[in-house]
Amino acid sequence: MDKYEVFKKQVNDFIHIDLNYYKEKQMKRRITSLLKRNNFNNFDDYFQGLESDKALLDEFVNYLTINVSEFYRNPSQWEVLEKEILPDIINKKNKNIKIWSSACSTGEEPYSMVMLLTKFFDLKDIKILASDIDVGAMDKAKLGIYNSKSLDNLPKEFKVKYFEPIESSYKIKDDIKKCVEFKKMDLLKDVFPRNLDLIICRNVMIYFTEDAKELLYKKFYDSLSNNGVLFVGSTEQIILPDRYKLKSLKTFFYKKDS
Repeated sequence: MDKYEVFKKQVNDFIHIDLNYYKEKQMKRRITSLLKRNNFNNFDDYFQGLESDKALLDEFVNYLTINVSEFYRNPSQWEVLEKEILPDIINKKNKNIKIWSSACSTGEEPYSMVMLLTKFFDLKDIKILASDIDVGAMDKAKLGIYNSKSLDNLPKEFKVKYFEPIESSYKIKDDIKKCVEFKKMDLLKDVFPRNLDLIICRNVMIYFTEDAKELLYKKFYDSLSNNGVLFVGSTEQIILPDRYKLKSLKTFFYKKDS
């Protein structure tokens, strides 16, 4: 067994993250770059460092999860969500719609969702589940402080109403934060919540192997309510969605075909 294969097994045993589900060349290159940056000579030494240094381990997990996020990422897709997808879901379900931001990173996505939902509901009636494998990213989400660039695509009305300027940054108001429940979750291993009307999983599946994607599509199908919708990222269109009993509604939006 080569050194990287041993390293993958050690990581899985230690923190229960299976690197076999990630595209090998890309992930191996990223980890090699990280270990060199931290002055380790090889995977064996680096793993010993991960075992003994929590800051190093946190950096490793954060690096794996590739936290690149912004509010209203790909605004045209949020417009479709507002004008076409959400009205249909709400019409069928009225209140108490169940929404899950499944790879929420530092919180821009679930907070964007809450702000969008204020066009349909009172804040007191909005609740979203947000999950990520990276606890450090979710800690930043709970803090809710963002640089101005991450707000570039956000509708001005939301920026004015729901953020407080702090020097060169912006802090999201507690009224929005209270609407999101954060939970650590490994999409590939953990049990998903059930009967969801909308699942958002954007810009994470591009890092997974085809086998991992297939596993996720099946889990998402089981997790959706009848007529529930899966919203994916702009480079993640599902080829032949009917293989997973999903039906294309609009580009990047797939409905459970029940």
